Amino acid sequence: MTKPAEHTSTAAATAKRGVSSEEYTLTELVEIQRAAFLRDGIPDADTRIDRITRLSALLLDHADEIAEALAADFGTRPRELSLAADVAGCMIDLTHQRRGVKEWMQETKYAKIQGLLGYKQSVRHDPLGVVGIMGPWNFPLQLTFVPAGSAFAAGNRVLMRPSSITARTTDVIAKHAPDYFSIEELAVVTSKHGSGSDFAKLKVDHMFFTGSPDVGASVAQEAAKNLIPVTLELGGKNPAVVDIDADIDKAATMLADARMVNGGQVCLCPDYVFVPESKLGQFTDKVIARWTEMFPTILDNDQYTSTINQKNYERIVDLIEDAEQLGATKRQVIPGGEPLPNAERRKIPPTLLTGVKAGMKIEEDEVFGPVLTVYPYREITEVISHITSHPHPLTMYWCGDRNDRFEKLADNTRSGSINGNDFAIHLFSGDLPFGGVGRSGMGGYHGKTGFETFSHARAVAFSTLPMTVADLMSPPFLPKDTKMTDNQLKLWKFFNNRAMKKVRKRLGA
Repeated sequence: MTKPAEHTSTAAATAKRGVSSEEYTLTELVEIQRAAFLRDGIPDADTRIDRITRLSALLLDHADEIAEALAADFGTRPRELSLAADVAGCMIDLTHQRRGVKEWMQETKYAKIQGLLGYKQSVRHDPLGVVGIMGPWNFPLQLTFVPAGSAFAAGNRVLMRPSSITARTTDVIAKHAPDYFSIEELAVVTSKHGSGSDFAKLKVDHMFFTGSPDVGASVAQEAAKNLIPVTLELGGKNPAVVDIDADIDKAATMLADARMVNGGQVCLCPDYVFVPESKLGQFTDKVIARWTEMFPTILDNDQYTSTINQKNYERIVDLIEDAEQLGATKRQVIPGGEPLPNAERRKIPPTLLTGVKAGMKIEEDEVFGPVLTVYPYREITEVISHITSHPHPLTMYWCGDRNDRFEKLADNTRSGSINGNDFAIHLFSGDLPFGGVGRSGMGGYHGKTGFETFSHARAVAFSTLPMTVADLMSPPFLPKDTKMTDNQLKLWKFFNNRAMKKVRKRLGA
């Protein structure tokens, strides 16, 4: 293991590494971090960059051990996927945070208000204090380390709780974290500290949660009891739309691949697809052909990610069976007569459903597994009507050119993001925000958006004017004050009427 560089901040002089967070209760960890935050004050840029760098090193130095733990937690999970998503996948944003922090933390100064001399205004970007981060099981490290990097960039201390479902992976991080951080900076919380519900009750300064909408609602309710602000990164049934002029084979291949990332257990996976009615058969045949090519075997294939646990396995199988019993058509890729689905190894074959209608469970529930539903359509208005009749998704996929039909879809629907012709490509830039809308989440992170999520925009205004607002707004109000107020209203009414006439002229009213 590469020996982490010694930390040179004020905190390092008074806080030792090598101390496990398991020696303290949740409440004690919050108190320790808050006391350190108050003692050391707002960290400078170098301290923030150092923390982000050590966070990256914690992942990179133990990449192989992490991949082995993830495979054990899932049952089977490709090493390449684990390293790409939960280790290398974090580096894009952590590097962006490290490079941007010096600029982002600078006080923003604004021009004098309305040209008024003697009045200065600016905005400080202050850290909140102690941030709690709750991660999910599907990408247990990426979805805790990336927000932790944003929190460090903003100058905060971090309590991190990776998912207890992927307990082996969490244990790896908990074991090695004290070699890189004192618990005053970063404390890794495990199931030994209590449940996720216990963590949600903590009186931190911001709570960040990634997971299902139902659990997210519970976290928000617990945080609300203490007036703790929350960021919720949730899921949703992500639609994909194949344009009438799109390359059908190319679209089918991309969406077939995207559905099977991590065994379909990704909040950004396409959940259902709208395909031009005349090309439905071509599309579905290509999806099946692609899956057949990808998976010559499944049951003993270590590169086919298992469903995370028995509860989710049974839920997905039930969704498929319910749809089929109510009239949907099922096509599955089952190599060489393998006994699939297989409960012992929690493996469900890639499944394509058509003829799905209202009343079927899968029409409403997020699958989070290797199942893709396909609908035919004739006009883009049919697609818009379906999408807007359901909760807003986390993302939306468009296969085709950026044309008038795309703009109509984008203008008349809501989603956390839109990705064109590829899977989750908005993640591959530190500049774009990540987050949902409505049931798919609230708030965002990644890049500067993450820095802003964990900062407080603190207004600062100074006056050297001879008069004060306090005097102008306090009794006694003399006739001259009444005249000045009336003249102000007349002036604002004049400007407003002029603006109204311009708008109505443009609207043709």
